Amino acid sequence: MHVLHVTDVYFPRVNGVSTSIRSFRADLAAAGVETTLVAPAYGGASAPDDDAGIVRVPSARVPRDPEDRRMHWGSLEAQLAGMAARGVDLVHIQTPFLAHYAGLRAARRLGVPAIATCHTLFEEYLHHYVPALPRPWGRRLARTLTRSQAAGLAALVSPSGPMRDRLLEYGVDVPIHVLPTGLPADRLRRGTGARFRERHGIGAERPLLLYVGRVAHEKNIDFLLRVHARVLRERPDALLLIAGEGPAREPLARLARQAGIADSVRFVGYLDRESELADCYAAGDVFVFASRTETQGLVLLEAMAQGTAVASTAELGTRSILTEDCGAVVLPEDVAAFATALARLLDDPAERARRGAISRAFAGRWSSAAMAERLAALYRTLTPRILR
Repeated sequence: MHVLHVTDVYFPRVNGVSTSIRSFRADLAAAGVETTLVAPAYGGASAPDDDAGIVRVPSARVPRDPEDRRMHWGSLEAQLAGMAARGVDLVHIQTPFLAHYAGLRAARRLGVPAIATCHTLFEEYLHHYVPALPRPWGRRLARTLTRSQAAGLAALVSPSGPMRDRLLEYGVDVPIHVLPTGLPADRLRRGTGARFRERHGIGAERPLLLYVGRVAHEKNIDFLLRVHARVLRERPDALLLIAGEGPAREPLARLARQAGIADSVRFVGYLDRESELADCYAAGDVFVFASRTETQGLVLLEAMAQGTAVASTAELGTRSILTEDCGAVVLPEDVAAFATALARLLDDPAERARRGAISRAFAGRWSSAAMAERLAALYRTLTPRILR
């Protein structure tokens, strides 16, 4: 069977949506599902795609957003109209912007079902990016939009059980299938932490707290800075390393300067997933996370896969990962409690190693191939005319 994926975001734009799409497409091929991905072109920043199954659509910059692109509607429609010749059996929409509406129109023209993955909980994002909009209004707007978009679909995919529960609270009444993004086998390959430390001039014995992910306001990284300031009282040599990019980088750097901890916080930007990211995870003594908005929290699994001890709050989708048997230290969003737990972990390498070993075994159960098999089975239940 042939499935058309449509998205408003993909590499070289690095985020969880891009990662999820790439992971599933690679394993769907092995599960007998051919995919074509329609995604924005990123101009000079975009290297040619090695994958002939990726169709790039001309796009323009989004005002006040240096990372994202808005596809030209006419070009997007033209590309999707040409899909009839490719024998598409189902349309899978990955984002709720232009891709959603164009994907639905394409499915109707092709006479095939459309499904969507709900990667993002927008009610938790709007107040960061539209601060003038009162928060209750933003919640109502996000919930109404989600119900409206879901109404045209054959099914929704939720990355976690807690996210599915939130969608049900919204009043979404199409079938919702919980299907997390899994870890490809190469993510379980051990990185070399010493190599990363040497490359970035970080002493082998220096306590290293690590955050990896989008550097955005909704990720609650300002909380981690406040925690780090408290940790420094006990471990003045500790370093907080933040890997990623996003609109909150400069405000967070300014906050670190104002708190007098700038020398103990380092921003390293995006890291190449194939050559450096695993080394970065392996270099950390403790991976720290406190986002309130994750629909899953794949970076937690990536850190666990490297055997790195994890300390995190458990909110929304991360609760599906941060279970009792995962090895992580699950903490409240309380500066003093979080800092105390981190200081104890930094002082106890044996406990870090014990938890890291449990977490690595736990991450090994999240196979991307198994998740792709489940997604392929869902596709086939929605397209009964396809011979299985």
